[in-house]
Amino acid sequence: MKIGLFVDAYLPDINGVVTSVASLKDVLEKNGHEVFVVCPQGSFSTSYSDHVLRLPGLALKQLYGYKATTPFHSKEAQLIHSWNLDLIHAHTEFGVGIFARLVANKYHIPLVSTYHTTYEDYTHYVNLIHAKFVDSLAKKAVAHLSKMYGETCVEIISPSQKTKDMLIRYGIKKPITVVPTGIDLTRFKEPSPKEMILEIREKARVKDSDTAIVFVGRIAQEKSIDLVIDAFALLKKQNISDIKLVIVGDGPSKVELEKQAESLGVSETVIFLGKKPSDQIHHYYHAFDAFVSASTTETQGLTFIEALASGLPVYARRDEVLFDLVIPAQTGSYFDTPKELAEALIDYHSLGKGAQKNMSEAAMQAAKPYDSEIFYQKIIEVYQRVYASYHSEYIVSEIHYKNDAVLLKVENQAESRKVLISIDDFAKEGIRKDKVVTKKQLARLEKMQTVLEAYQKCVRKLSFKDYTRKEIYDTLMKNQELNLTQVNQLVEELEAKGYINDRRMLEAQLMNFSALLQGKSKIRHQLVKRGIPAHLVDEQLAKSDPDDELLAAINYAQKVSGSVKKRSLRYQINYLKQKLYAQGFDKNTSEAAIESLHLDADVKREIISLRTQALKAKNRFAKRFGGSELRNRLYRFLVMQGYNNDDIYYVLNEMEYNDDE
Repeated sequence: MKIGLFVDAYLPDINGVVTSVASLKDVLEKNGHEVFVVCPQGSFSTSYSDHVLRLPGLALKQLYGYKATTPFHSKEAQLIHSWNLDLIHAHTEFGVGIFARLVANKYHIPLVSTYHTTYEDYTHYVNLIHAKFVDSLAKKAVAHLSKMYGETCVEIISPSQKTKDMLIRYGIKKPITVVPTGIDLTRFKEPSPKEMILEIREKARVKDSDTAIVFVGRIAQEKSIDLVIDAFALLKKQNISDIKLVIVGDGPSKVELEKQAESLGVSETVIFLGKKPSDQIHHYYHAFDAFVSASTTETQGLTFIEALASGLPVYARRDEVLFDLVIPAQTGSYFDTPKELAEALIDYHSLGKGAQKNMSEAAMQAAKPYDSEIFYQKIIEVYQRVYASYHSEYIVSEIHYKNDAVLLKVENQAESRKVLISIDDFAKEGIRKDKVVTKKQLARLEKMQTVLEAYQKCVRKLSFKDYTRKEIYDTLMKNQELNLTQVNQLVEELEAKGYINDRRMLEAQLMNFSALLQGKSKIRHQLVKRGIPAHLVDEQLAKSDPDDELLAAINYAQKVSGSVKKRSLRYQINYLKQKLYAQGFDKNTSEAAIESLHLDADVKREIISLRTQALKAKNRFAKRFGGSELRNRLYRFLVMQGYNNDDIYYVLNEMEYNDDE
């Protein structure tokens, strides 16, 4: 793989992060990967050699020579693009860290980040007035920024469980994998030349009979070195002068601590050796007897591991980061106060050579799990997982707003796809241009598109005609891409927005059906069939005026009676009853409506109609029949026409009389 390591400091500078990155670069290259480092330098120019790109920067003396740089470097970004990186690994959140995120975003390179520093322990650098509210605000800002930067990564690497717990507390949702930083322990395990050790001890004014405790690291407030110096002041009060403290390093608190040592009268037992080259630092561990640090701000504590690998017992303040490293009475001891440290150092000083050797061997054994090869296996698993995951992901390349929806175009190296989602879903998903969308998330968005399209289809359908809740539900259920939950949610949303309203539709349909002269029974049947709850229909029908029902029945009877005016009275009555029943009117209403038509007044017209029908039938049947057969044929025909028996006999007798004539 081609891997870019972005860091705010790099060799020849020396600190925990630099050590971590240098070790990572070495072990990656040893295993055949091509590694590039991007870091700032203390000048306003850019340099590039041996796969190390140094950006223009400014050294900040108050921050131990930390080199600040802007996150914007267009020419350098183009150079980085030419490397064709498979992955970017950021080791800082600011400066170069922001630049790493910009490059990863612009060129669509998967980004991993290691959270090396617990910034909430460094807020004193901005809290110049030492106010609690300033410190509180600064810590909240750190949490917010850490979360924001964390969410830009595909995955986060935490050097310890302590740091992972902190990041989770910040609210970071991205995957966090604990990978303790590995170190090439070879140079720490191999003994240094005796001449080198004698020379270092001589510079530190340490005698053969002295027990020398060393601190290696940045000399700054968060390291709490003042507490260690206070312990040596307690030793002085007990007239113990053969336990020495050697401080190797530099930083903003050095002058202040030198003054502290002088004021406490321990300048002879507390020796400041200054900053040393990183490739020589292992000799300084080997030159002394034990290691001490009062810092509780470490995310892992590389100097603790280096010391243990060098065979030095470790004396440290109680911190969960160290629980696997410092085992009391075996690989060192814990302290919380200067007094406890002073007592622990006296105990160590009083141990025999054999006991001290046993602690040294146990210390080297405790450092073994942090060997760089073990670290490599864990880190490459993260890289491979992130690379595979990222290339199954998509980048949001275009966003187009369409009324109440958003059309997204997403693409990766293999394909380009479009998906339409609602504005609400767009906001909930937190989508924006150039954001990474996973396959799983894209599948979810496409399901949202199916739901949105179904919703829009329903809205169009309802804009032309009202439909009941059941009718829309049945329509949606025919869509095989929707599940039951989605159908119910769509119906509920359409109801909530007023597109579906069964009660409103019921009232409108009652008016329509009444205008169509329909009775309650037919109205009820049609509305219930369309899905309006029966109790709602019955409730509304019960409110209607019976007189309106009768008037509708009369109007309907009058409307249809014209088509049977020439038929018998009984036929007309039966016909009207059938029509009224079919129209949904009950028996009483139907009979009242027919009675209102006063059909009895048409008796004379009935006899005239009967005679006309009988005469026409006689003329037709007389061609084939005669006598009693003709009479029977006429009778059956007239009965079928609905005429009254008495009227039929009367007319037939009348016709027979005329025949006899």
